[in-house]
Amino acid sequence: MRVSRVVPASAVALCTLLAPAAATAAEKPLATTGGAANLTPSSALVNGTVDPRGAATTYFFRYGTTRSYGAQTPTRSAGAGTNGRHIAEGLVGLAPATTYHYRLVARNAEGVTRGADRTFKTRRQPLGVSLAATPNPVFPGNPTTLAGVLSGTGNANRQVVLQSNPFPYTQGFANASDPHVTDAQGGFAFPVLSVPVNTQFRVLMPVNPNIVSPIVVAEAAVHTGVHTRTSRGSRSGVIRFAGFVKPAVDGSPVLVQKLRGGAWDTIAKTYARAVRGNRSRYVKRVRQRRGGRYRVLAYVTGAWSPGASQTVHRRVRD
Repeated sequence: MRVSRVVPASAVALCTLLAPAAATAAEKPLATTGGAANLTPSSALVNGTVDPRGAATTYFFRYGTTRSYGAQTPTRSAGAGTNGRHIAEGLVGLAPATTYHYRLVARNAEGVTRGADRTFKTRRQPLGVSLAATPNPVFPGNPTTLAGVLSGTGNANRQVVLQSNPFPYTQGFANASDPHVTDAQGGFAFPVLSVPVNTQFRVLMPVNPNIVSPIVVAEAAVHTGVHTRTSRGSRSGVIRFAGFVKPAVDGSPVLVQKLRGGAWDTIAKTYARAVRGNRSRYVKRVRQRRGGRYRVLAYVTGAWSPGASQTVHRRVRD
């Protein structure tokens, strides 16, 4: 005979309380697009919050200059928790003074959630001026070109002017040209027909003289000519170096140099002597056991810069 056992209701209730709770079902993640911070002309930090809601979740930001975006950050993990988690991502390579759209996107096995579209505007790029002389140096009286770029926000179709200050650099800068207008990329170029002496140049904006380029010195390097001749010596050959320095630099050192190990080594010294007109002359004999490649350097300072002759190759006969 089978005996039925009656379980009291209070025991059933106690078992129910002690039984483990059923696991919460995973859901589609939550994604909230936050604000942007740390704005510069080319970067920004975008923020947001992701709640995985119990399933392994990944996220990324989409961004671009329209609601179509066009770019996105790397995909990262937000874990599988059940609470909101703050996240942030740096955007770089942005254009200055430009409005960008962005939104946070989160995805897990239950679905995809897109945060609201938000915008930020990058900072303006301060204007700045670069400048270079090409060619540089030149022979005294020869031409060069001063060219550069006005960079920054609003750099196109802006007026810039070239100023000069010749050696000894005491007269101060004065306009050396009429204003030029920059091109669409901010570029400009000023032809200079003659550089008679070492001259400082700079470029600035007439409407804002505080926006000025670094000073560039266009060098007028003396023209040094050289002729060589070898003669037979008792033990080794002698090379005769002779030539001119133009403009005349009476009394300035003239160095005879030989190429050794890729560097120019001074092997003899003499001085330029004014002869007539605008030229100086020099002569120097140098005894050499072996020949090689040579040049002559007129080492002048002040109104002109040092100038080297062409390289000559001489053999020495014992």
